[in-house]
This record gives sequence, structure tokens and C-alpha cells, in this order.
Amino acid sequence: MPTARARHILVANEQACEDLKNQIEAGSDFASLANDHSQCPSGKQGGDLGEFGQGQMVREFDEVVFNAEVGKVHGPVKTQFGYHLIEITSRTD
Repeated sequence: MPTARARHILVANEQACEDLKNQIEAGSDFASLANDHSQCPSGKQGGDLGEFGQGQMVREFDEVVFNAEVGKVHGPVKTQFGYHLIEITSRTD
């Protein structure tokens, strides 16, 4: 079964998500922004979600993590929880 490691930042709206993505692309630290802005408890660990299997996350999140490029920040990704920036740190097939 495929597995992945990822970290994310969860915010309430798309504009906040875009603003954070721009800050990351300008050189800001993902983990620091996750700690300061993420509404998910994982924010306190820099957004790190650890390792998980395909199908363990909500569909929209899962599709990005198991299909998009590793090492890049993807998003905004809208789920029932809000808007995510997702960085896939590793993935195995």
C-alpha cells in the first residue's frame, strides 16, 4: 500500500492560504508559518502529519498527496475542514 509523509497548514479561507503560499515562495519557513497560522493541532509540530497510507485522509487531500510532485508546496486545497497548503515530504509506492 502506498504511504506518504506530508506537512500542511490549515486556514479558514482561500485568501489566507494564498497569502501564506506567497510568503513561503518568497522564502519564509513553512514550519514557522504552520506554527503561527495553522488551525490544525499539527501546526505546533510545523504542520507535520507523519506517515500515513493512501485513503486515510479526506479525498481532496489524499489526491494531492498521492499524485502531486514531492517537495513542492501545493494548494490552496479545499476540504471540509478549510483550505490547506500541503508539502509532500516523501512518498512510497
